[in-house]
Amino acid sequence: MATQTTTDYTVTGMTCGHCVASVREEIGEIPGVTGVDVTLDTGAVRVTSDREIDRSQIAAAVAEAGYQLT
Repeated sequence: MATQTTTDYTVTGMTCGHCVASVREEIGEIPGVTGVDVTLDTGAVRVTSDREIDRSQIAAAVAEAGYQLT
């Protein structure tokens, strides 16, 4: 039976829907990630995965999109 893990992060620097899409896409490419919900107004990012994802992988994906994990 697979276990789902949900972790919340905050991303700074996003200002539009394109920003949200970029962050969602980059994080979504990390192996094991099954879902990414991004809230533009607060910078909240909820990552759902089938295993625990190292924070450094999330930070690198966010940086690749051009933003910063706080």
